[in-house]
Amino acid sequence: MGTFQIEGGHSLQGEIRPQGAKNEALQILCAVLLTSEEVIIENIPDILDVNKLITILGNLGVKIQKLGKGKYSFIADDVQLDYLESELFKKEGSSLRGSIMIVGPLLGRFGKGYIPRPGGDKIGRRRLDTHFEGFIRLGAKFRYNTEDRFYGVEAPKGLEGTYMLLDQASVTGTANIVMAAVLAKGTTTIYNAACEPYLQQLCKMLNSMGAKISGVGSNLLTIEGVNKLGGCTHRVLPDMVEIGSWIGLAAMTRSEITIKDVSWENLGLIPETFRKLGIKLEKKGDDIYIPAQESYEIQGYIDGSTLTVADAPWPGFTPDLLSIVLVVCTQAKGSVLIHQKMFESRLFFVDKLIDMGARIILCDPHRATVIGHNFESDLKATTMVSPDIRAGISLLIAALSANGTSTIHNIEQIDRGYEKIDDRLRKIGAKITRIE
Repeated sequence: MGTFQIEGGHSLQGEIRPQGAKNEALQILCAVLLTSEEVIIENIPDILDVNKLITILGNLGVKIQKLGKGKYSFIADDVQLDYLESELFKKEGSSLRGSIMIVGPLLGRFGKGYIPRPGGDKIGRRRLDTHFEGFIRLGAKFRYNTEDRFYGVEAPKGLEGTYMLLDQASVTGTANIVMAAVLAKGTTTIYNAACEPYLQQLCKMLNSMGAKISGVGSNLLTIEGVNKLGGCTHRVLPDMVEIGSWIGLAAMTRSEITIKDVSWENLGLIPETFRKLGIKLEKKGDDIYIPAQESYEIQGYIDGSTLTVADAPWPGFTPDLLSIVLVVCTQAKGSVLIHQKMFESRLFFVDKLIDMGARIILCDPHRATVIGHNFESDLKATTMVSPDIRAGISLLIAALSANGTSTIHNIEQIDRGYEKIDDRLRKIGAKITRIE
């Protein structure tokens, strides 16, 4: 288990470029299974979760060639479906929640797909019902082995297009169903579909491969099934969650940072949400410039009531950034209510911030009130354990702003979502050391 030692209290300065988007990459990589032709993907982040999925694809028989930094070629012309029932796959697939998205393309192209119950962050219940109910609506038969906790769907006669209303706007659920439906017979209509930029990217990629998907960017997708898909070249967007993390880092450490090539049109409410916390940020071309601020004040509502920051499906505020917003508010002027609606365990890391001196009231598993210090009292260095990706980066930001040297264990959780984060932070002046 790896460890970071962080000497806090230093201002940072410089430019930082966001990695490719983890959540998009996991979808796009699964889509290479839909064709026997070459698919080239650029800007793939070098992080644990993505590398695990690439390993799974290789074990499935996909020919993989690294063409450069973040650029890979994939050819799925000899897929070995026997691997899906192997003990190796049970081990590898269960360690990565994103592995669930290989089921849709395998079901669409080969008529069957299997997956062990996937792992991932321990942030609360994360149902898979949306995925499998969608497959069943397309004509697949579902089975679940309770002893091995193994899911399977089969459609030996192929899938049939249909209308479906999703019970929730699940991003991975929508992606999985879309990848199955593009090769189904007839027309599939998906209402209450997720419409995040990363889902839009998947649909655009599939259309470039020969799929016929309309309504991209809305919550109503129409998919006319085709017989086969071809190859393509696709570039992954910059990671909006990492961009939000760097904005929070700049505010907490009172640093001057420029975030390069952020794809402003795909950031949604992220810039405006941080502005409501009093953080100044400027659009310079496609960059975000954050000047050094001695303080930042949370804006209330026009009637004077306390600001609430809550997550919601796109175009609402992404739940992956609520942990960052929470830690940023610990040094703001004013108070805020953080409402994490989607996951009931994601706020449980606040006890570590309280140990550092933050003033936080955990109201219930979904809500926390933060009373900011306005930098009148520094956070104190401490020893922590990273419970999940987003809590991990939040604790790292807190440590970088704290007075003294902090230790964070279990940093593999951070490495799952952030590429070489210690190297990149050192380049802008952070005092951070990795201990294996």
